[in-house]
Order: sequence, then structure tokens, then C-alpha cells
Amino acid sequence: MSKALSVDLRERVIAAIDEGMSCRGAAVRFGVSAASAIRWRALSRRQGDVRPGPLGGDRRSGRIEAQAEVILGLLEGKPDITLAEIEAALAERGVAASSSTIWRFFDRRRITLKKSRRTRTNRAVPMS
Repeated sequence: MSKALSVDLRERVIAAIDEGMSCRGAAVRFGVSAASAIRWRALSRRQGDVRPGPLGGDRRSGRIEAQAEVILGLLEGKPDITLAEIEAALAERGVAASSSTIWRFFDRRRITLKKSRRTRTNRAVPMS
């Protein structure tokens, strides 16, 4: 996993930019990418400091979690519903979600959607 560069380095780059150096010049001086210097400058202007935001973690499950009542209602109404059917039902409501996203939704709740194996009945077929 990546790690954010130190706040000290970020502050030194921003200080150099504030003293009149270009973002690209400051990037070369401190050995960081020009894109990073530009982003840090924008971050400094926007929020007043250059501290990095949180890294990692789940940032997208909130969208599907907002539909929890709908999904669980679909499952309650039809216990053998497939992920594709849930995906289609959500699409009708204007919610775009892939089957893998829906699968992870159920996995977080430890809900399985396994089909029961259909067994063949061995019937004797009369020979003509």
C-alpha cells in the first residue's frame, strides 16, 4: 500500500512556491513530481494546510448500503433471487451496481444465495 509523503516535505514545497518559485521548480528542487506540487498547492489554498487525507479503506460501499432496505426487501420477497435480478431491480430504480458489488453487500452480512442442488429422480422409463 502506498504511503503519503511527509507533511514536512509538503510544507517545504509550499513555502518555496509561496516565496515565488514555480510549482514545477519546487518539485525539481525537492525531488517530487510536478503533479504532487501542483496538488499540494491546490490543497493548501482549498483547506489551508497540506495534510494528506486518509488512505485506503472502503469509500464506495455507502452507495449500495443506502439501498439496503430495497435489496433485503427483494430477497425477502423472493428468497431464490439471483444477483443479476437484484442488479436489474436496482437499475430500474436508477441505481447502478454490479453483481460483484451486490455480492460484497451480502458477504458483509454473511448472507449466502446458494441454490439448492436439484436431484434427479431415477424413474424407470418403460421400454416400448
